[in-house]
Amino acid sequence: MVDLIFSPLEYVFMQRGMAAAVLVGIVCALVGTYIVLRGMAFFGDALAHSILPGIAVGYVINGGAGGSLFWWGLVTAVLASLGIGSISKRAKLSEDTSIGIIFAGMFALGIALISTVGGFAVDLAHLLFGNVLGVTNQDLWLTGGLGGVVIILIVFFYKEFMVLSFDPVLASTLRLPVKMLENMLRIMIAVTIVVSLQTVGIALMVAMLVTPAATAFLLTKRMHHMMLLSALFAVAAGIFGLYVSYYVGIPSGASVVLVSTLFFLIVFVGQSMKKKAS
Repeated sequence: MVDLIFSPLEYVFMQRGMAAAVLVGIVCALVGTYIVLRGMAFFGDALAHSILPGIAVGYVINGGAGGSLFWWGLVTAVLASLGIGSISKRAKLSEDTSIGIIFAGMFALGIALISTVGGFAVDLAHLLFGNVLGVTNQDLWLTGGLGGVVIILIVFFYKEFMVLSFDPVLASTLRLPVKMLENMLRIMIAVTIVVSLQTVGIALMVAMLVTPAATAFLLTKRMHHMMLLSALFAVAAGIFGLYVSYYVGIPSGASVVLVSTLFFLIVFVGQSMKKKAS
């Protein structure tokens, strides 16, 4: 048993992967709490796919350099998130409609750009499904730095975001800067998606944002407890998922998401049985 636990940690790529999974898990869990409470899962999924054209452009201009792809993806995600809010407000459309327009348009543009780039297939697979075992020291510093900024903002604006999540009308009544907070939350989601890109990829990103927070939601109705439990579930899923990936030989991103989904199902079944018993 000791060998099963410590043997994979002899490899530097596993150590970096574990560190990345923990960092990403915590940030995704905290931001994911707001996504679950406000019903923004579609927004997170759309935003994850909307960064594709930015990454494609970055690949063409800089020849696939990892750092440049990150910044191109970040700029695209921020612009897409603010664009969704702007279209929704100015055109008086529902947010779901605005998300659908941006999501479809950006994703189609990304596919069109990718089709013109030769040799992008392997790198695209890593972007779609993650490659946490390929994380470098520079990636860790970048993830930790930007993830730390997101966490600081959550702590600093905790009360304001809580009011906005549970009662937007009360937030307006209290004269909170609702528009600023809305945009800040969208930008935080965008940053979280991009720093998590290498861990689970575009295709599986929404699972890391939603599943741990949804699991915690089944166990508590207090926001700070939900954040703590969500972070614990996300970190555990990241660590166990990497072990499963190492021993079973499946992609690391898919493994992390499957473990996270298993946690949700266990809690869901447990809660259902508890209700029936009572």
